[in-house]
Amino acid sequence: MQAVFERFLERLSESVDEVDFCSAMAEVGSELDLLAFAYLSMPPRPSDKPRVISNYPEPWTARYLEHRYQRVDPVITRARFGGWPFRWGFDLKDSEASGAHVFEEAAQFGICCGVTIPIIDLRGNFAAMTFAADNPNPVWLRVAERYEEILPYVATCFHMFVRRKLSGDRMVNGVSLTPREYECLQWAARGKSAWEIGCILGITRRTADFHLGNARRKLGVTSTRQAIACLAASGFSVH
Repeated sequence: MQAVFERFLERLSESVDEVDFCSAMAEVGSELDLLAFAYLSMPPRPSDKPRVISNYPEPWTARYLEHRYQRVDPVITRARFGGWPFRWGFDLKDSEASGAHVFEEAAQFGICCGVTIPIIDLRGNFAAMTFAADNPNPVWLRVAERYEEILPYVATCFHMFVRRKLSGDRMVNGVSLTPREYECLQWAARGKSAWEIGCILGITRRTADFHLGNARRKLGVTSTRQAIACLAASGFSVH
């Protein structure tokens, strides 16, 4: 299992777009015998579309987004409360009458049951990772139970890499920072030194200083404290 997880992290670190991330998750899912997956990340503004990275049938994914089913999907409703992974099927259908049709339509595409991992990160961003199957056969249920403890780590790592590499939320005072510049500045805002940032991100102190220097230059300030003030003014909480 350790080798599988290490390869997964390597694939995530090398991923640069949604296709790469989808491929990385499909690979680890295949290793775990959890073949169908869907990652859904809710945007900061309710009016925006969620980000979906999935190998579900494309017609179902398109329909889900078109009709904004994330607003009534019983699985997403339950996942919003956070907590540990939960298995679901038609047991949620009766308890969430307003979203019953989501289960019925999903079943037409072979998505009848699954295990969902809620994700609520330190910035309050909500996402969910689901591994699904076309029927709750005993073999699939045993697999889902066997990996119940490791799945939150798989889902959270995936979420953090996606947020870091694909998120458009890197604007500070109208200035676009690279993912690494933004990340280093975030940690500096939390009181971390360049040496500590290097340890956290797996880079050298000099590299952390380099990225912080670039951030300062782009923001037109001379100190990291001033850059942190710009970050705070953009809406990032430094507490």
